[in-house]
Amino acid sequence: MSASPAAPGWRWAPPWVLAFVALWPAPGYAEAVLALGAIAGIVQLLLSRFRGSASLLSGPAWALTSVLFFAYWLPEAISAIDAADRVRALREALVDLRYLPFLWIVASAVASEEGRRRTFGGLAVIVGVWTLDALLEAATGTSPLFWAIDSAKQAISGHGMCTVQEVAALDRLGGVLGPCNLKLGIVLASLSPFALDAAWRRYGRAGWFIAAALVGLVILLAGARAAWLTYGLVLAWTGWRLLGWKRLLAVFGLGAALLLAAALVSPPVAERLNRSTAVFVGNAQGVDHALSGRSRIWSAALCMARTHPFNGVGARGFREAFPACDAESGTLAAWGTGPALHAHQIVLEVLSETGGFGLLLWLAGAAMARRAWRYADAAAREAARPAMLALAVTVFPFNTHLAVYSTFWGGVLLLLAALYAGSLLGREST
Repeated sequence: MSASPAAPGWRWAPPWVLAFVALWPAPGYAEAVLALGAIAGIVQLLLSRFRGSASLLSGPAWALTSVLFFAYWLPEAISAIDAADRVRALREALVDLRYLPFLWIVASAVASEEGRRRTFGGLAVIVGVWTLDALLEAATGTSPLFWAIDSAKQAISGHGMCTVQEVAALDRLGGVLGPCNLKLGIVLASLSPFALDAAWRRYGRAGWFIAAALVGLVILLAGARAAWLTYGLVLAWTGWRLLGWKRLLAVFGLGAALLLAAALVSPPVAERLNRSTAVFVGNAQGVDHALSGRSRIWSAALCMARTHPFNGVGARGFREAFPACDAESGTLAAWGTGPALHAHQIVLEVLSETGGFGLLLWLAGAAMARRAWRYADAAAREAARPAMLALAVTVFPFNTHLAVYSTFWGGVLLLLAALYAGSLLGREST
């Protein structure tokens, strides 16, 4: 893998990637940055007639980013053929073609040593700033960053980012994403490998430990139990390599003590901890309570997979198909009124919305990503390790998940996939 400098005209790629991530609290602007960057990249490639493409990415990197895109997009496109709302489904599939140049640009941003340093370091800074902002919210009740974003929104449009009802119902840290987009814990857990790796490289074990504690506290108070598991996997992997098993067990013991202490002072944390322990009751009601009613959703997802085995009910068609597959129709659901919006589990979402065809393509994409890692040299693996870990824990199948075909989380997932491909396979030597 070469450490050649960025190709002429593409030095904007790392700042563009960081701007896209930094704007996640303002989804409309983040989408605009994504679209403009993708268009600029395509125009630049067309004007150069793809000459010098090896100075952007190696041949294997071009191939892997494209394979990962089509493993994501083709199931969506095929599922649209007989979706409940075909026009909308086909339109969404066409719009999502923008993700192909998006993957190319993100991969090119980390294909050199300089690009990786700037991009991975920038992501670590973003995680650090969002973590400190959330800790200030925990101490004062207000996120300074979200307050600034909300004030700007008020000045521009006359209304804030969130409704009064959403603010009043807040029972966990919203941080920079705010009370109407309660994904802070999950986002930080997925991006935490970049922060922990940067802290370790700069400050050694002490840096890793401090960063792990601060990020972990925010993830704990942000309340999403899926994020707790994701972050636990990150700590297990990075801590094992850095500390060894004995010290790592001590770290997890300290984490358990922190969890119990937080439960004593935070009723929302205590409620989620109590809900989690309901799984040990030993009956279906206890398991369903522990899963916040998700067993009902998962049962419906399996029904959709049985009735639409080839290409599913259509990407993002879960809510339309849910009433026909709801075994407890007429009973108030744990999440309130209305249908479930998605399967809350990546395997079941892919299987129910894109069918067996979609699941096979996802598995093929995972196999290609795994094969690339297996045959890469030690230096390439080390360079790609933070991105690999972030991607692996985000799609870890034994967890609950956000909707992978939603605009926000789909963008996060594809960003991590491109960071992995670009940092692992790099550029051709020049």
